[in-house]
Amino acid sequence: QVQLVESGGGLVQAGGSLRLSCAASGSIVYLASIKFTGWYRQAPGKQRDLVARITTGGITNYADSVKGRFSISRDAAQNTLYLQMNSLKPEDTAVYFCYAGTDAGVYYWGKGTLVTVSS
Repeated sequence: QVQLVESGGGLVQAGGSLRLSCAASGSIVYLASIKFTGWYRQAPGKQRDLVARITTGGITNYADSVKGRFSISRDAAQNTLYLQMNSLKPEDTAVYFCYAGTDAGVYYWGKGTLVTVSS
């Protein structure tokens, strides 16, 4: 099993920055099976949308709404995923979820961390 725990959320003014972290733990065999990691977010009354993703090979994808402002990175040695969020906008307000998936179709989710961006 894999457990994901997000941290780093909070309240920030528009234009500010936050860095989210996602710490993964669990059995080595499960951790080794992870090929895709990333971040989704869900605003009140909205669907959960992909924010950014990174593969174990370092290939990244970003939602158009965050390109140029957010940066995803991964510290494989520490089993930690990061999301650097710059130039935050009120529309970035959401619960951010850490995600991990395997090629076998097993998916893991954290419980989320709330990011609130005030205008």
